Amino acid sequence: MLDQLINLVKENAGQAILNNTAIPADRQEEVAQVAGTSIVGGLQQAFAQGNVRDVIAMFTGNASDLQQNPVTNQISGSFVNQMASQFGLSNTQASGIAGSLIPMILGQLVKKTNDPNNNGFNVQDIFNQLSGGKTSGFDIGGLIGKLSSGLDQDGDGDVDMQDLMSMLGGSGSSAGGSLFDKVKSIFK
Repeated sequence: MLDQLINLVKENAGQAILNNTAIPADRQEEVAQVAGTSIVGGLQQAFAQGNVRDVIAMFTGNASDLQQNPVTNQISGSFVNQMASQFGLSNTQASGIAGSLIPMILGQLVKKTNDPNNNGFNVQDIFNQLSGGKTSGFDIGGLIGKLSSGLDQDGDGDVDMQDLMSMLGGSGSSAGGSLFDKVKSIFK
């Protein structure tokens, strides 16, 4: 997955990396590597911290939602820190690159995982890798499809954890027998 993400960064680097005078031409490949590892690391960290709701929201929301997603912000922050320390960029320079690059790459990742004609990025494989295999056996693509089709179970205008509990048949307070409890246990 990391190699695919790095290639995605290279394909979409444009102004953020390739035409950026703050990044020497001989280090542009390194910047693409850092962006890719920041994205993978940030998504893995979100899973490890139990922040699955925001990861799933990335794959169900639109581009403007992606900009506001806490996981996107966490990934961007990590990327800024790495850019400043590894490449000597100022926080302003690194933030400018992160602000234009990270949401764009995540948007492309989401677009490619949602494209049934694209076999390069499979949401099930991505979730399995990020969760250390804990999501195998669950239809993540189907779950994301249901969420992105507007299943606002509690009528509050968004799809949230309460909606997930309703959709999966659990209240979160049962003794562990519902599908929701099984899904929830994956991300602990």
